[in-house]
Amino acid sequence: MDRKESRGRPARAAANWAGRLTAALRGQKAAYAGDSGHAPERYVAAMLGYGAYVAALAGAGRLTGRRLPSRVDPWDLALCGVATFRLSRLLTKSTVASPLRVPFTVARGGAGAAELSEEARGEGGRRAVGELITCPFCTDMWVATTVTAGLVLCPRATRLATAALTAVAGADALQFAYAAMVERERGGAD
Repeated sequence: MDRKESRGRPARAAANWAGRLTAALRGQKAAYAGDSGHAPERYVAAMLGYGAYVAALAGAGRLTGRRLPSRVDPWDLALCGVATFRLSRLLTKSTVASPLRVPFTVARGGAGAAELSEEARGEGGRRAVGELITCPFCTDMWVATTVTAGLVLCPRATRLATAALTAVAGADALQFAYAAMVERERGGAD
């Protein structure tokens, strides 16, 4: 085999793989045809982006010589869980963060205390980003990955940030409890 032929082999393999992926996505699109516009090919870039993000975080860990912990402390897990919930809601639903979502979403009105109901706008990748940043469940994975990487790369700062977000989540719960108590009190006074 000559040098030119050996260089062409990876390109042919990549093209073959891309062709099979495209065919599989078309098959999935047909399977979801009745599902109000679900287009799985829209999410390929998001999955590749997430994979690249994880690889970059792993590379940062390797470059800095950080080692993965042998276990996760239950307290860290609790803080990270609550912080992930709070930050995901903040990024995907809050009125305060809505300017970050505007290029990818259309507001549909209020959706509760200091939250908006929004829909993704546009087509293709723009729509996929809009769907990602309006879905707290979808954003959870990115936030949890960031927080987890933070525990490895800069644990003290991450613990401080997760403690603050956990405090905000607790304060939110108390605000809702207080509002319910006031409402109950008003209802009983009539």
